Amino acid sequence: MASATPSMRKLLNDPEHVVRDSLAGLAVAHGDILKVDLAAQIVVRADAPRQGKVALVSGGGAGHEPMHGGFVGLGMLDAACPGAVFTSPVPDQMLAATTAVDGGAGVVHIVKNYTGDVMNFKLAAEDAADEGIAVESVLIDDDVAVQDSLYTAGRRGVGATVLAEKLAGAAAERGDDVAAVATIARRVNSRARSFGVALSSCIPPGSGTPIFDLPAGEMEVGIGIHGEPGRRREPLGTAREIAAEMVEAVISDLAPADGAELLVFTNAMGGTPLLELYVLHGEIERELTERGLRPARRLVGPFITSLEMAGASLTVLELDDELTALWDAPVNTAALRWGA
Repeated sequence: MASATPSMRKLLNDPEHVVRDSLAGLAVAHGDILKVDLAAQIVVRADAPRQGKVALVSGGGAGHEPMHGGFVGLGMLDAACPGAVFTSPVPDQMLAATTAVDGGAGVVHIVKNYTGDVMNFKLAAEDAADEGIAVESVLIDDDVAVQDSLYTAGRRGVGATVLAEKLAGAAAERGDDVAAVATIARRVNSRARSFGVALSSCIPPGSGTPIFDLPAGEMEVGIGIHGEPGRRREPLGTAREIAAEMVEAVISDLAPADGAELLVFTNAMGGTPLLELYVLHGEIERELTERGLRPARRLVGPFITSLEMAGASLTVLELDDELTALWDAPVNTAALRWGA
């Protein structure tokens, strides 16, 4: 039976158990790719640990699906640890994920720049080192909207997380050592920028109320994935106007070379239909092309969500030959699949 309140209609059993119930469903749907340890609350690649292969682990609060559990599998993550909705996982989860996938070649932690994630992954890495596991941690901080936010010191980690997981995952799959895999992830972060807008709030299952109020006809510009305030509120624009604002924010900060080849990631926040997202993506590509830039690879869809929030984010990565080859390499996860 669906759970309903005056402001919330969701397909739930008990809001307190929504993450565990969701993980159980993920395991049933994708048992050929991953397995779920409900006691530890971690998602692990089905064939983990892979001896001699560098393992990738990431995690964060639930509510952003398919990130991160949907990216566990060949060519991406070896394990993910989801916390409660919009809440960092705890160090014990991160340590359990790290030990479950360690194949003797070391583990790379991909960490979004949120205070809880950074602190808890640091503690987990220290505990893993005590157990003889070599861990390299990579911080993702690609959001150009604001310098500091409610949950961060410095820029937030958003869309580049998915790209780092894919590209570093491909590097691990081809046999790179732990330092080289971490270097790829850091390179992705340094060459990527993101910016998002919200057209509505979202309702966490535990509270049953919207995180913020957004009057009709307005949008939040520079929003965070937990409903954090953005740069400002302004009247809702057309897709063309929104695309121009997003591209300007990202490209002015990234400053790619003239004629650079780009990976363009247009992401839906959870409540935006693909009909609208493709309208926006078309306008984004037009803006980029008019600036003399060359979209060469694309990812369009709901890959980092904020529950049912309406809105979108743009992530642009300046490619080089190696990063392009790593993007094209096979991947087989619940949320991303090609070439495998």
